[in-house]
Amino acid sequence: MTDLLLIRITCPSRRVAEEIADAAVEQRLAACANLEGPVTSTYRWKGVVEHAFEFVLWMKAPESRWSQIEALVNELHPYEVPAIVALPCAQASAPYAAWVNANTDS
Repeated sequence: MTDLLLIRITCPSRRVAEEIADAAVEQRLAACANLEGPVTSTYRWKGVVEHAFEFVLWMKAPESRWSQIEALVNELHPYEVPAIVALPCAQASAPYAAWVNANTDS
């Protein structure tokens, strides 16, 4: 098991996803970010089933940066309740894990 997280955040636009990605990497909270989409999302919000196009932002970061990334997302994201989840990275190549740690303030 590594100390790395794969963090997944859905965003309402490419611009929002890029803003969060840029801030996280510039602040050395995440080593890198990937953007996918648009994807179609279906969810219940305030009792109504909604459909939306969203962009999926993936970030790679040490687990020690989770709370700072969560705070950054809550600050920059326009949703009242942003979908931000983290998956533990069970395995990573040693050179890649070292690169992630070298490019964050871990």
